[in-house]
Amino acid sequence: MEPIPETNEALLELERYGDTDLRGDLNRLTSTAKERVPGLMGVSLALVTEDLVLTYVASGVDIAALDAVQYADDGPCLEAIRQGETVRSDTDSLLDEGKWQLFAQANAAAGIRSTLSMPIRRNDVVTGGVNLYGDASDTFDGHVEQLASMFGAWAPGAVANADLSFATRLEAVKSPERLRGQVYRDQAIGLLVAARGLEPDAAEERLRNAAARAGVAVFVLARALVEAFDPDA
Repeated sequence: MEPIPETNEALLELERYGDTDLRGDLNRLTSTAKERVPGLMGVSLALVTEDLVLTYVASGVDIAALDAVQYADDGPCLEAIRQGETVRSDTDSLLDEGKWQLFAQANAAAGIRSTLSMPIRRNDVVTGGVNLYGDASDTFDGHVEQLASMFGAWAPGAVANADLSFATRLEAVKSPERLRGQVYRDQAIGLLVAARGLEPDAAEERLRNAAARAGVAVFVLARALVEAFDPDA
């Protein structure tokens, strides 16, 4: 599995400040997870206090955009962090239930069929979450405890020095948004207004903040939302 470009840039920035072990640790961890769970399509590690998301993928699926969708409208990783418990979800079931509808529709459009979300604890305090994406509804069957042990044992010490700020990430996604995706942005704002009853300014702010938290440009999140509702868009 490989880091997405934004994660690679974040790791380079962390390495400038002396955290030279994180990349190697992540490479080994995600590679081992992929070996043990062949249907694993992507892994994202969300750090609450640092507002930083590190994402690795095994294919062309835009996992970072799916993370951003749930930051815009809720999802299993946020639920795992809030409740401090592991959350499994099946995309088809979520669509049937209407739960986390935007997240479920975006997953389906991207070919994701299941997710596994686990809280990260440090000194009994939830400090982040791990989100894993699978290509089948049974991808994580029989692997939940093993994956929880792998990521839970590794994460607390490994993320201790991660210190990229949310404000820095928010600024970093502005330029790509200005250059690309204005139409997608406007459409996504309209979708949030219609689906959640938000005012346009509030919908735009939610869109920007969600994209920044996931470390992607606003147009990437906007495109994921639009394509979730209309795969032919």
